[in-house]
Amino acid sequence: MSSGFLQFRRRLVDYAATFTAAFLSAIVVGTLVAIFAYLLIKGAGSVNWAFLTHTPKPVGEIGGGMANAIVGSALILGMASLIGIPFGIGAGIYLAEYGRNRLGAFVRFTADVLNGVPSIVIGLVAYGLVVFTQGHFSAFAGGVALAIMMVPVVARTTEEMLLLVPQAVREAAFGLGIPQWRTTISITLASARAGILTGIMLAFARVAGETAPLMFTALGNQFWSFSPNQPIAAVPLQIYTYALSPYDDWHRQAWAAALVLVALIVGTISLVRFVFARSTLREAR
Repeated sequence: MSSGFLQFRRRLVDYAATFTAAFLSAIVVGTLVAIFAYLLIKGAGSVNWAFLTHTPKPVGEIGGGMANAIVGSALILGMASLIGIPFGIGAGIYLAEYGRNRLGAFVRFTADVLNGVPSIVIGLVAYGLVVFTQGHFSAFAGGVALAIMMVPVVARTTEEMLLLVPQAVREAAFGLGIPQWRTTISITLASARAGILTGIMLAFARVAGETAPLMFTALGNQFWSFSPNQPIAAVPLQIYTYALSPYDDWHRQAWAAALVLVALIVGTISLVRFVFARSTLREAR
């Protein structure tokens, strides 16, 4: 077999692989663009200042907004992040640095199973753990439900990112007399923080649009509520309620809320990535 033919075959395989990768990437990006474009067409006309600053109108009245639901979603997601992210990162550190044993295998298996549990089941679990214990629905219960969903995603992503850090980096730190816990916190985590942040954003995006867990925990609220110990509105709950209603105005507001929810998720992830990139660039200088 001549060298010219081998070179031609290598180029052909390279072009085919490049085209396949580009085609699949275009499908992914195109799907996102199509969804966002459809939401713009259906919901952009109903997004205005009143929609963003007013609470819902009584049944049958036209107008109103979802300001309380937007604030409620922010509070629930904030509580979920405060609970779920530390537990997830801690579990990921254990699995990567200390989890090469039976307990680590059990934790890893549990995280994988928990990743596949339907969200409505997570809602029922949070209902039994928090709502039934407290005797009432609350924003805190919603935060717990979403936190349970965040933990396995953050844990497994953190583990995989820490395992990508070369072992030579750890050995160099040990050679300088740095204890393992300090090496993990100051060196290994710092080396993998970009990937860990990606996992956190993935978990955040996954739970931000969940409705089923909040139906059993936060319940919903037509009025302003800032207490973590009371039922609270959330954008996914409002979308679900409005989409099932017989009123055309509520249908339009449901599309508008879906657009706002997607925009908030994209905006939050973009802002975090921008701040992280700025801090990384500043440290590099």
